[in-house]
Amino acid sequence: MNKHSGHAGPVVFVVDDEEAVRDSICLLLRSVGVRSRAFADARAFLDSYDPSEPGCLVLDIRMPRLSGMELQQELNRRGWAVPVIFITGHGDVPMAVEAMRAGAVDFLQKPFKDDELIRRVQKALEQDAVLRAQLSSLGQIRQAFDSLTPREREIAERLVAGEANKAIAIDLGLSERTVELHRAHVMQKMGARGVAQLVQMMVQVRRA
Repeated sequence: MNKHSGHAGPVVFVVDDEEAVRDSICLLLRSVGVRSRAFADARAFLDSYDPSEPGCLVLDIRMPRLSGMELQQELNRRGWAVPVIFITGHGDVPMAVEAMRAGAVDFLQKPFKDDELIRRVQKALEQDAVLRAQLSSLGQIRQAFDSLTPREREIAERLVAGEANKAIAIDLGLSERTVELHRAHVMQKMGARGVAQLVQMMVQVRRA
């Protein structure tokens, strides 16, 4: 598999030590046109997972060697924000609640209905798409901000603080014309249509 070839839609990663469970979930997903990839244990998944690939994880909570919970902790440690749906046996509900606190998006108790699994998977894939869009736009904003010169950054901060061109010019000992030029460069580099949008962008940069 070429990890960095173009992705053909999201993938549901199914990690369960029971072959019958893996096969039936993958078959079900294929029947509704969703791509899936199955793994018999958490280690095998970790070794082949590419975090740039959109998708979600359907994960058995109890597995030998590395449990579903331990895999989730490892994903968190690596900063891989793939949405996780846990599959649990009857006695695992308290564990599943704990997993939700650690960031899992959902859990399904065995035996579950087919349409229930499909519904949860679709919800998780939507969440993943929204998160990826946010991270991608934040990355672009950060890149644009990094391309500003120190003077442009200073002017951007003052514009965001609501200062007028004239006040900025007096404060920085520049001509008003120079401030206008810097302002135009800031707007162009940031791709901002106006000060209101620039404010939103700067808020995101500061949060990041």
